[in-house]
Amino acid sequence: MTNITFPDGNIKGFDNMPTGFEVAMSISEDFARNCVAMELDLVIVDLNTKITRDATVRFITTKEPEALDILRHSAAHVMAQAILHIFPGAKLTIGPVVENGFYYDIDMGPVSEEDFPKIEAEMNKIIKAKIPFKRKEVSKSEAMDFYINEPYKLEMISELKDGTISLYEQGDFTDLCRGPHIPHAGFVKAVKLMKVSGAYWRADQTKQQLQRIYGAAFFSKKELKAYLDFLEEAKKRNHRKIGVAMDLFSFHDEAPGMPFFHPKGLVIWRSLIDYWRLEHRAAGYVEIKTPVMLSRSLWEKSGHWENYRENMYTSLVDETEYAIKPMNCPGGMLFYGTKPRSYKDLPARVAEIGLVHRHELSGVLSGLFRVRAFHQDDAHIFMMPDQIEDEILGVFRLVERIYSTFGLGFHVELSTRPEKSIGTDKQWEVATEGLKSALKIYGMDYKINEGDGAFYGPKIDIHIKDALGRTWQCGTIQLDMALPERFDLSYIAKNNEKHRPLMIHRVIFGSIERFFGILIEHFAGKFPLWMTPVQVIILPINDDLIPYANEVITTLVKAGLRAELDSRTESLNKKIREAQVNKIPLILTIGKKEKESGALSVRTLDGNVRYGVTMEEFLSRVLEHISQRKPELEITWS
Repeated sequence: MTNITFPDGNIKGFDNMPTGFEVAMSISEDFARNCVAMELDLVIVDLNTKITRDATVRFITTKEPEALDILRHSAAHVMAQAILHIFPGAKLTIGPVVENGFYYDIDMGPVSEEDFPKIEAEMNKIIKAKIPFKRKEVSKSEAMDFYINEPYKLEMISELKDGTISLYEQGDFTDLCRGPHIPHAGFVKAVKLMKVSGAYWRADQTKQQLQRIYGAAFFSKKELKAYLDFLEEAKKRNHRKIGVAMDLFSFHDEAPGMPFFHPKGLVIWRSLIDYWRLEHRAAGYVEIKTPVMLSRSLWEKSGHWENYRENMYTSLVDETEYAIKPMNCPGGMLFYGTKPRSYKDLPARVAEIGLVHRHELSGVLSGLFRVRAFHQDDAHIFMMPDQIEDEILGVFRLVERIYSTFGLGFHVELSTRPEKSIGTDKQWEVATEGLKSALKIYGMDYKINEGDGAFYGPKIDIHIKDALGRTWQCGTIQLDMALPERFDLSYIAKNNEKHRPLMIHRVIFGSIERFFGILIEHFAGKFPLWMTPVQVIILPINDDLIPYANEVITTLVKAGLRAELDSRTESLNKKIREAQVNKIPLILTIGKKEKESGALSVRTLDGNVRYGVTMEEFLSRVLEHISQRKPELEITWS
């Protein structure tokens, strides 16, 4: 008798040693048809695995979050099989799952998107045939014999420990793989090849360049369509295209990866920074500014020279080696050490919007999302151990206020002590429990990433969610026990003895350039009124009305609005369309009627027009909207 325990606690006995599929069939045929794999005593395995002992089983259906990864990894095998059918000389390497899809790196001749239809057609033949995935376990020597003519597979097998190695047979195709996989290829209801790029074997530029073919796979055509629609919307929101169209920033060959912000882009930048400073002053922070270039000896002291040297730009000045800072932290340590500190001075919340430079490979540079020069909204909070909880809570409240201003939600993840770390067990226990306690009081669910903390302390990563549902890791809260030690920082405690402070590193925007790019895509260029470069544009319908239009614009500018006049001799409709393309939220048209009445015709970006708005009401409503920093553009008129 084999006893199977289900997640709800029910137990079912079987006279034989059933496979997972047979257990699922005993529940119902429809249920079994939708099972992708199973979790056997907390380990995910193939559905046709034989259960040889009493065990706990949880079935993974097409609705479970793990199912998509299993499907996509299986789809990578289907693609590899199809490619070998079409290009029999191709040599396979690896085919992992990535966000929203999969890829396979293959040593073969050049492939372009023009080849995709015939590869997809061959994949669909395999899918239609519902070719099963069969696990086969062999010895290391048998695996090496099997792949004797496959150099990449052979190299990977040679690096494995002696013992059992798993292969997956799929009709006339076999691949080296840990699994698990879907029961048969027919589960791949919708698949599409997305793009192809070059990739070096094992990311080593001295090794063979491979063809990396990406694909997307889903359990239904409806899900695939929704994903493709999402990509189309994301393409429309591409911050690089919008940034150029709105004249916000540019990049130049003379400074690769280092953005130039134009006047309109700088308006948004300053709005962000002004708001950041307002919130930080209210939260008890002081702001400092430290040099961009500091001596090598400082970076050796901080540990960056040893651990981060390849990403740093250096210069020789008066025969002394200097480095342009990749991080603001060491400057903050020097600031703290400029004078004696007492327990009465703590916590000390010290913020800096510092310009940092990090060398990134040219191939990974990506608009504002990945640059070589950027600003971080750093803060270093120096504190005593019993202040950890309150300070973490204070950061969370600040994070919530700032992100909610942009209509951004967030979730958090806690990363704990890695294998390689500094500090005592007691220090790590105090630091980690402090973070957990703050998270518990804050009342937010969180995921734990065991062993993924920094070598100097545990951390909380903050992930924001934009208008398209994409998540971005921006904020972080890190407890550091290393730098206060390295820089011999101290404070005088109540007992008049020296103690070492604990320190929090934290950012909210993270890279301000990257956050800027995220906001462009989040708002699709339609920024909130308080931060948009041009808030109001005046459109006189003929040249005779330009003098009056200038009077209107003078009134608006004196009231503190960013207003412009479009006096070109173009049709009114054309000027309105261009204002809308430029995402100007308030369009005022000036005709003879408006001049005589002194009222305004107000058109908004959604195309609605409100006639007869008095200047007094316009300024009152607009300035109130701006002062409240509302994320939406809609204004309610009386």
